[in-house]
Amino acid sequence: MKSIKILMAISVLLSFTACNAQIKNAKTESVKIYGNCGMCETTIEKAGNKSKVVKVDWNKDTKMATITYDAKLTNPDEILKRIALSGYDSEKFLAPNDVYAKLPDCCQYERKAQTVAKVETPKTEVKEDHST
Repeated sequence: MKSIKILMAISVLLSFTACNAQIKNAKTESVKIYGNCGMCETTIEKAGNKSKVVKVDWNKDTKMATITYDAKLTNPDEILKRIALSGYDSEKFLAPNDVYAKLPDCCQYERKAQTVAKVETPKTEVKEDHST
């Protein structure tokens, strides 16, 4: 019985280590990202996360995100811009007004007039091909 507990403990430790070891050249930063609820958490983390490159963990109570990223492949500004484009302001970037307006009512936090960079919604140019 005791050996089973030891094996289980070792398995848990190894799986935890394997999960953290996926991001190479890892740097970790904490940044404030505005939001309200569990849906916000899901959206913020989904927008920021990139497999083996970025791991975002947002806490709805403190409004703080812990961002672990591969410093050779990305930087905090790129990550925060992606999060802003999903509708969530940070201390550095404001979400576009049209994207923020589309958030569910429970996710619309009180926005403060901030003097930070505003992220513009990317505009896609449609080119028609009439060659056929």
